[in-house]
Amino acid sequence: MALHIAQDGEDDLLSAINTTPLVDVMLVLLIIFLITVPVVTHTVPVQLPQERNQPTQTAPRNINISVDAQGGIYWNQQKLSGPDSLQKRLLAVSGDVPQPEVHIFGDQNAHYEAIGEVLLAAQRAGIEKVGFILQPPAAGGP
Repeated sequence: MALHIAQDGEDDLLSAINTTPLVDVMLVLLIIFLITVPVVTHTVPVQLPQERNQPTQTAPRNINISVDAQGGIYWNQQKLSGPDSLQKRLLAVSGDVPQPEVHIFGDQNAHYEAIGEVLLAAQRAGIEKVGFILQPPAAGGP
């Protein structure tokens, strides 16, 4: 085993960066892109329909249904006789175009059964948009 010890300072580090591998990788990527770009940009000629944007002239009116603590049902501040009366009124407005939204105001002390009857009547009438209206907490906390 022979060891070569440099006497004249040949063990200095080479501080230049070898860019040959970088150039090789870049050329390979360039060739790949040159081959794949024409394939990707090839499209089928299609005649697309023109847009016709017409603003909606009518806005749906909201129906406010309130349920008090005793289970009484109100249609826009008018007391109804019961869930059957509510369902008849909802059936009458469910065919309107656009269909109105139903907003339910439920008293926090009302039984869930009373609010469930309102939801059932809206479902049977085919109302698509039903929402619950809540009072946000005070800014200072709950």
